[in-house]
Amino acid sequence: MTRWARGEAVVERLLRDGMLQQVHGAEAQGQPWLDRAERTLAAAESLAGVEPASACTLAYDAARFACMALLAHQGLRPTTRGGHVSVEEVVRAQFGDAFKPFRDLRLRRHELEYPTHPDEPVEPQEAAESVDTARTILAAAGQLLPHLQFF
Repeated sequence: MTRWARGEAVVERLLRDGMLQQVHGAEAQGQPWLDRAERTLAAAESLAGVEPASACTLAYDAARFACMALLAHQGLRPTTRGGHVSVEEVVRAQFGDAFKPFRDLRLRRHELEYPTHPDEPVEPQEAAESVDTARTILAAAGQLLPHLQFF
């Protein structure tokens, strides 16, 4: 099996620019990230009706962990310089539309973590939608993981 070719130029650019780094050994195992994503998604779902803002943040974290699983399985990890934005850029470049909603989750999480107003309203329906979006991303990552190898 050859490395994932789609998005290769983006990955190479992010590596060159110090936004991603290569990892090996235990750090390059995607399944533990997927497992963590599942647990985090369950926590988000349990909070959706009672603490929607926290549920949205946890749904984003679950989706991010699923994306991290894909990167880790390829021996990649974002640096502090690249952060969450580089995770988004890599998964969208490599895996396409299934990961497009990750951006919306990331931006909403940012609004909630750094609000203009401390009482930023979040309805339970929004939290449920965030959980559903994260679940879709997690499923897509789970399907892709067995097909990946080191970059």
